[in-house]
Amino acid sequence: MTTIAPDSPTGARSAETNRVTEREARAVAEAAREKEWAKPSFVRELFNGRLLLHLVHPYPEVIDPDEEQRAAVWLERVEKFMKERVDADQIDRDRKIPQHVIDGLKELGAFGIKIPQEYGGLGFSQITYNRAVALIGSVDGSIATLLSAHQSIGVPQPLKLFGTPEQKRKYLPRLAKGAISAFALTEAAVGSDPARISATAELSEDGTHYILNGEKLWCTNGTIAEILVVMAKTGERRITAFIVETAWEGVEIVQRLHFMGLGGIENAVMRFTNVKVPKENILLGEGKGLKLALVTLNTGRLTIPAISAAVAKRSLDIGHQFGAGRVQWGQAIGKHDAVAQKIGRTAVHTFAMDAVSDLATRMNDAGYDIRLEAAIAKMWNAERGWEIIDDTLQIRGGRGYETAWSLASRGEEPIPVERMMRDFRINMIFEGSSEIMRLFIAREAVDGHLKIAGALVDPDAPSGAKLAAFFRVAFHYAWWYPTRWLGWGRWPRYGEFGKLARHIRWIDRKTRKLARHLFYAIVRFGPGLEKKQSVLGRLVEIGAELFAMTAACVRAHKLGRSKSAEDRAHAAPAVDLAEVFCRVARRRIDDRFARMFDNDDAAIYKTAQRVLADEYRWLEQDGVVS
Repeated sequence: MTTIAPDSPTGARSAETNRVTEREARAVAEAAREKEWAKPSFVRELFNGRLLLHLVHPYPEVIDPDEEQRAAVWLERVEKFMKERVDADQIDRDRKIPQHVIDGLKELGAFGIKIPQEYGGLGFSQITYNRAVALIGSVDGSIATLLSAHQSIGVPQPLKLFGTPEQKRKYLPRLAKGAISAFALTEAAVGSDPARISATAELSEDGTHYILNGEKLWCTNGTIAEILVVMAKTGERRITAFIVETAWEGVEIVQRLHFMGLGGIENAVMRFTNVKVPKENILLGEGKGLKLALVTLNTGRLTIPAISAAVAKRSLDIGHQFGAGRVQWGQAIGKHDAVAQKIGRTAVHTFAMDAVSDLATRMNDAGYDIRLEAAIAKMWNAERGWEIIDDTLQIRGGRGYETAWSLASRGEEPIPVERMMRDFRINMIFEGSSEIMRLFIAREAVDGHLKIAGALVDPDAPSGAKLAAFFRVAFHYAWWYPTRWLGWGRWPRYGEFGKLARHIRWIDRKTRKLARHLFYAIVRFGPGLEKKQSVLGRLVEIGAELFAMTAACVRAHKLGRSKSAEDRAHAAPAVDLAEVFCRVARRRIDDRFARMFDNDDAAIYKTAQRVLADEYRWLEQDGVVS
């Protein structure tokens, strides 16, 4: 592998911008979508106006006792390692994870948590994997990112899902032992629009290998990786995934990149110049790279909600200790309403975040289609986690803004809230930004409607197709729409939930209202709905809140019926947390319904376009150094 010093100025070529029309970009994205729903999806049915509570209640019990025992012992070793061997503040200051820490992780088997035992891995489930990464992330975000980039979106996951037996035998044992992997999709001109990928892979004349050329941006682990998944075009708009080894000639680390947080991550600009990739290193099949990426991300996204919940727990502990111990105006600051509100919100949202992460993960391990659950868990937990960290910093005031090492230098406890904030912020961008998650979820939410009415709202559909769609739509919605008004969401239904039953009944009613509003949006905006991203965002946020409410209620109910005495002891306080959380979530949902079509979206959009047209340059430049 040829390299430029990781921290040297880049000599990278600017990526050639592909000229791709909106229709072409949409076509590429649509071609990569999983179009069928062969497995159950709780959230998909929520958007369709059906609360299928039996999918999540009783709570999915999917981890086998043997793994539970093995995992408990191993997780204790991980916790001990993080306490004794890791100095997170040193990693942040040095912007480097020490080699002895990486070696220790290899000894623990942490690079092969989900790799089957037959290939040298630990063979754990997604539940155990999430517990491990969350435990690590509660101490240091850079190490959690190293492991997550390696096995959530790096080579092990797509290899497990789509690799040939030969590929698995060749690479999984190396990966399990600690050969670090990375994922290379993003380019300078390509973020969430994969149709513009410019990296190419051309089949050699003898048909034995591909010639890979291109440059990739933001490859986490790229500077230290041995094995990559690289996405490249193998034809017009055909994107293919390749396994690439960084030791091969023509693979180049152009530059190591640095960010506001996660100082220890090894993130790179990588260049590929006439790299010979054996034909047998294609993953899944030619032209199926985006489908592979999307399926891999369905599971990969589950890591972020788990880490977010762990950081929220750490924040709750920090707010608790400072709220009880810091005295101002004659009493602990936690007694003052302004601070108490922040601590209380942190507690109820932390419980809900933990429930959302755990439920989505269990649904994955139970074999459900979790593309929507994973996306919602990622989006919702990341956004609630950011609010929690912001409140925690505010509770600690100047001590929250001060670095941990500065606090330690003057004899105070080095509580790293400012580092936690810097490290956490990326979670609303990683693996699909919050904005892209809303669009992804909205597209899947309207899928059933488009299958019925697609030609009717497609401006390019022929008149014959439109006429056929009209009769199909009329017949379908003559039945569908009334059923989204009818249904029993009142007492005494769901009585087994006790004081939480009223919230489950409310979810039942609002689920049907959500489906109706989705239908109203389709009728009102027609083909233009995809441009109404604020409206779509509100619909998605309602669905996310309903899922979070359900997760919190079924989690609290499950604790009360657990075989574990410890769980049962937590049941009553868990019910209280879930009850208050549901009250808060209901207000957010009501607000979004109220602003669905009565809002300031058009005025704000018009203002933004005037900014882009340079009409407010005077405001931007007045009294500032530009």
